[in-house]
Amino acid sequence: MLEFQNITKIYKSKGKEVVGVDNVSLKVNKGDIFGIVGYSGAGKSSLLRCVNLLERPTSGKVLVNGVDLTELSSKDLRTARLKIGMIFQHFYLVSQKTVGENIAFALRAAKLPKNRIDARVDELLDMVGLTDKRDVYPGQLSGGQKQRVGIARALANNPSILLCDEATSALDPKTTLSILRLLKDINKKLGITIVLITHEMDVVKEICNRMAIMQDGRVIEEGEVYDIFASPHEPLTQEFISSVVSFEIPPAILKDVQGEIIKILFKGSVAGEGVIADTMQRFDVKGNFLHGTIEYIQDRPLGIFLMELQGDSQAVKDAKGYMEERGAIVEVISHV
Repeated sequence: MLEFQNITKIYKSKGKEVVGVDNVSLKVNKGDIFGIVGYSGAGKSSLLRCVNLLERPTSGKVLVNGVDLTELSSKDLRTARLKIGMIFQHFYLVSQKTVGENIAFALRAAKLPKNRIDARVDELLDMVGLTDKRDVYPGQLSGGQKQRVGIARALANNPSILLCDEATSALDPKTTLSILRLLKDINKKLGITIVLITHEMDVVKEICNRMAIMQDGRVIEEGEVYDIFASPHEPLTQEFISSVVSFEIPPAILKDVQGEIIKILFKGSVAGEGVIADTMQRFDVKGNFLHGTIEYIQDRPLGIFLMELQGDSQAVKDAKGYMEERGAIVEVISHV
C-alpha cells in the first residue's frame, strides 16, 4: 500500500516560497489503479515525484507498505527505488542504444547477473508486445512503441508500484487506448499498483478505479471513479467531467421548452432498464429528450439524460417519484 501523510512540498524561487503540494494525505491500496487529475500547476507531478523521493517533501511522510521512505538511509532508499518503476510523457530513451540495450541498462543498474539479463529483456519485450524490436533503435519506433519500451524498462526490476507521469499525453487517441489497455493488463497479471497523473478524464474513465482531483496543491475531491463521474461535487471536478460527458443545451432549444427540465441519472444495471419508457406509459405526462448518453466506467453503465416533462404538476411529480422508486436519481434543472 502507498500512503501520503500530510505531504507538503515548498519550492524557493527568486527568494520567494512557492507551495507545490499543500498538506496532502492519500491512500492507494495495493494492486489499485489510482488517477491524480489536475491542470498544469495543480501539484500532481510534484506529488507523484514524492513517491520515490525524486522530490523530497518539505514535510510529511511517504509510506510504502508501512515503511516511511523519508527516513531511509541513502543506501536503503536506492534499494526501495528499485521497486518503484516510472514512465514518462517523453519516454527518455537513449537514442544511441537499441531497444534491448535500453531495457538492459535498468537491469545492469540493479546488478542483475549478466547471464540473466538477456532472458529478462526477452521476457519484458514479450510482455509489451515488442519481441521483434530488440535490435531496433528508438528513432525507428512510433510514439506508442517508444512508450512500450519505457514500460518494459520500468518493469525490469519487478516493481510493486508503477508511476505514470502523463504517460499518454504525447500519443494519439488510438495509441493512448492501446497503452492504457496494456497497463490494465499488466496490473491484472502482476498485481502491480499503478498511480498515474493526467489532465485527461478519458484516461481516468478507461483505466482507473479511484481518483483524486488536485487544485492549487490540494486534493479537493477523492473517491471511486464511478461515483465521481455520477456525482461530482466540486466545480473543478464538474468541469473535468463535462470534458467527457457534456450536456450543453443550445439556447434555441431551451426557448421552446414548455415543461420542466430534469436530469435523470441511472447507475449500474438500472441504466439498461426501460424506466423512462415505463414512466411515460404509466403517467399522463409527455417526455421530450434533450440530451442523453450511457457511459461505461470500469464496465459499469452510467446513464445520464436531460429531458423535458410536460403535464399537470401532480402527474409530473408522480412521474419523477416513480423514476426515483425504480432507482433513478432525478434533479430538476429548470421550471417554466
